[in-house]
Amino acid sequence: MMISLSFLTACRVFITSTVIGMFLGVAAQVSAEPLPITELNVVGGISSRLTYIDVERPFWSQTLSDRSQASVTAQIKGFDEMGLKGQELLPLMSQGVIEFGVLPLSYYAPTIPVLEAVDIAGLATDSKTARESVTAFTPVLSHHFASANQVKLLGTAPYGAQIFFCRTDVRSVADFKGLTIRTITRTQGELVEALGAKSVSLPFSEVFQALEKKSIHCAIAGALTGFNAKWYAVSTHLYALPVGWNQEVHAVNLKAWEKLPEAIQVFVELNLKELINSLWIFSDKLTQRGIECNTGSKECLSAPRGQMTLVQPTQADLALVKRISTQKVLTKWAERCTEACVADYNQTIGKLQKNSVKK
Repeated sequence: MMISLSFLTACRVFITSTVIGMFLGVAAQVSAEPLPITELNVVGGISSRLTYIDVERPFWSQTLSDRSQASVTAQIKGFDEMGLKGQELLPLMSQGVIEFGVLPLSYYAPTIPVLEAVDIAGLATDSKTARESVTAFTPVLSHHFASANQVKLLGTAPYGAQIFFCRTDVRSVADFKGLTIRTITRTQGELVEALGAKSVSLPFSEVFQALEKKSIHCAIAGALTGFNAKWYAVSTHLYALPVGWNQEVHAVNLKAWEKLPEAIQVFVELNLKELINSLWIFSDKLTQRGIECNTGSKECLSAPRGQMTLVQPTQADLALVKRISTQKVLTKWAERCTEACVADYNQTIGKLQKNSVKK
């Protein structure tokens, strides 16, 4: 029996409208009735980051309280304030020691390939594509965290675009050939190697000295992160090609979540959507601010400002990076992920970006 496309579309619209209507109905009911008194315990991101200071902490410590008329409150601390380095966060959340928290995917991706999928270097070179990719893959991530870690995913957002600080004249990706570049993730390393460079792994604290001593030519980091570390003092060219986004998952231990009243669950999820949206917007602002301050723009209010040369990638460079990433980096990733993982990628990000990969 043939079913018309218009019929399917009508069904999809009806179902979507019904679901949205039900959700808004529940949300309206929650807002109309007093919420149960609830205190949440949250482990946030690195406490010195502007993302934590300007967005995360105010959301948990003030916004939820304001919107619930003080019925829902939260205690939050950055994980570094608790003496944690980051790699312990997921195990502690799985055990229920941490209830709500932020999980930087880069800490776990080296041993869990499925977590690399949303930030494979070179596939998403703009914020819009990066966000669409995360949205497409969210059901896969949600299933993974729930089944493997007993953790509920509440949203995913980036810290910022990861770009190149170079102490040598870099005008295009062709100039990377023969250079030594500090990379952060495995796929970043595979990408720069495919472009003819040598990838090295260095702790963030050692990058300034490595650039100063000329033991590396370039280093990848967020634009504002590099500025705050004064990399502009030992670099000359800022090549603004995003090769990663430093994605972070906001999540909660499943048992802790299930103990919460349904009204609180609806209230928290509804507001977390806004937090995630705010983090995506803030990420773009941080990137722009970092570029301005590293290059000495008058828009930068910090002092001293850098005097780096800003180099924007050409359309030809963007196309080349996307092609190499698809042909080489994505293929290597597929080799270390399971067949189910690759199939999930193809049905989500692969379909979105039209770059399906074979196992």
